Amino acid sequence: MIDRFTAIVANKHDGGSIAAPRELCLADLPDDDVLVEVAYSTLNYKDGLALTGASPICRFFPMVCGIDLAGTVVESKNQQFHAGDKVIVNGFGLSESHWGGYSQKMRVRAEWLVRKPDEFTLEQTMAIGTAGYTAMLCVQSLLEHGTQPGDGPVIVTGASGGVGSVAVMLLSRMGFDVVAATGRAKENESFLKALGARKLVERDELNRKSKALESERWAGGVDCVGGDMLATVIAQTRYGGAVTACGLAGSPKLSTTMMPFILRGVQLRGIDSVMAPLEARQRAWEKLGKTVNLDLLASIYRVEPMSNVVDLGGELLAGKVRGRIVIDVNA
Repeated sequence: MIDRFTAIVANKHDGGSIAAPRELCLADLPDDDVLVEVAYSTLNYKDGLALTGASPICRFFPMVCGIDLAGTVVESKNQQFHAGDKVIVNGFGLSESHWGGYSQKMRVRAEWLVRKPDEFTLEQTMAIGTAGYTAMLCVQSLLEHGTQPGDGPVIVTGASGGVGSVAVMLLSRMGFDVVAATGRAKENESFLKALGARKLVERDELNRKSKALESERWAGGVDCVGGDMLATVIAQTRYGGAVTACGLAGSPKLSTTMMPFILRGVQLRGIDSVMAPLEARQRAWEKLGKTVNLDLLASIYRVEPMSNVVDLGGELLAGKVRGRIVIDVNA
């Protein structure tokens, strides 16, 4: 086995942090029970923060970045996994409190591993990644609430981003009437309609101070933004509807009133993708395997070499990335 390999490592720098390629060896890795030869990772909003040092995501240094990984088990001290198994890890503190997926090899805990669905290649699992897996958790939560395709339009905010674009694709595939909210409606119209959005609305139409109650528009929603946009979506949700909230790219703050909740029975359902139980993760991935249109999936991602990932993190935070980016850690 080759002992030395490349990783993207964040270190303290001028009161913040900076990420750069670094050569590691097996002895540098955490002492966990499964060694994975990583094939692919992804680029998420949280990755952009860690790569650029724009927010204190990393809890200690040095830190290998990357909140996702997909690869092949090389060695395992756990009887549930064996050499040759194809596995996925999403979240669980990768790139925050545990070294992450921007590395050609990584040791992780067996209880974090999800088996790759047969329907996907390793590359395709990272085209989905934490963003797509989170989107499925949002969709499942709406279904558990009782939201059905015939109930009326469902709004997806941040629809051109990683979570939003997959949410549009999944909801449309299940028969929902999907409305996509994006800050670049003209630029992204053909992209989002190809994924199944029936209609687009400009971000500014929702990203404003809302009234306590507004005209009922949405049977449900998937919010990837937070802040004023989420408050407006809540104020416009129909009686008995639900909104799932999974992101805070707009703002972590939420200024709303009790009116939608006590006069319309609206539910706000928080989605945790980082520490979700393994059973929920496996169920979400199995559902993704049965739902995702692979041709559409191919249209929303591109593969980039790990050597470009630091620059790409800056582009993501600047809003210049559409859809999903898969990171080939061996390029």
